[in-house]
Amino acid sequence: MTALKKALEVWGAQDIRMIKNRENIVHEVRVGGRPAALRLHRPGYQSKAAIQSELDWMAGLAAAGMRVPAPIPTRAGDTVADLGAGQIATVVTWVDGAPIGEGGVPLPGSKAEQAALYRKVGGEIATLHNLTDAMTLPVDFARHRWDIPGLLGEAPFWGKFWECPALTEDERALIQRARAVAHDRATAFMDNGADFGLIHADVLRENVFVHDGTLTLIDFDDAGFGFRLYDLAVMMTQNEGEPAYEAIKAAALAGYREHRALSQEAEDLLPMFLMMRRFASMGWAVPRYNPTGPEVAGYAQKAVAAARGFLGG
Repeated sequence: MTALKKALEVWGAQDIRMIKNRENIVHEVRVGGRPAALRLHRPGYQSKAAIQSELDWMAGLAAAGMRVPAPIPTRAGDTVADLGAGQIATVVTWVDGAPIGEGGVPLPGSKAEQAALYRKVGGEIATLHNLTDAMTLPVDFARHRWDIPGLLGEAPFWGKFWECPALTEDERALIQRARAVAHDRATAFMDNGADFGLIHADVLRENVFVHDGTLTLIDFDDAGFGFRLYDLAVMMTQNEGEPAYEAIKAAALAGYREHRALSQEAEDLLPMFLMMRRFASMGWAVPRYNPTGPEVAGYAQKAVAAARGFLGG
């Protein structure tokens, strides 16, 4: 029996269609007559305990009134199903609407419309952080860390990005210099009381759905403990090439500040955290694509450009 068939049986679900095959394989299903999303988690990426913690967080956010997918239990009452052979499955509530955009594709709308959209996105991220801080997490809550070791240490969560085969020796040296400077500045930021806690860590356009003007954050697969500023940096990575970048950034930060404090020190460090995301993404890409292919080269080029800008050219 395939993993999909096992999962359908465990939830008593009816398969409709596969809608995504990337980190996780996601199917639209019906459970109890209602649409839902069934996820077959990428084996080896997250442990069963970590996936359970992800769902516990999402359930807490949903209970607090935030628009996020909420876990749907199996017929036995569990929210995480171990299907054997390292395959974990979960089901969450369906989210109506469509993504606000797509990476590598110009953001739709006028400059004013783009700014208004990202003001809402910034507000959603602040709400996420506020509600999370008000929650009491289970004592066995387990997620990875987007902290200094997780982003810049000797064993980053997404891999040793400086070993990317697409880098030349000069580029590798540049990345290492930028990494060292960022490590010192991030350490000083942390020592100065940086806002740190549970974050989404993947607020990309594809993970922000809009329906009748209302936003919903989806895909908490990369969530972990980290700098709150990292959520804002990830949000801005896909907007770097937009003509309205500065207006989008100003609106997003203003939307965030409508709900939660953001220091000027943090705002000034946003380009550095954006670079750190570029580094992490370069490490993420290497085991997922042909290491000598165009995809990895593209991630490397963005990381190198970010490092050059960070170090002043």
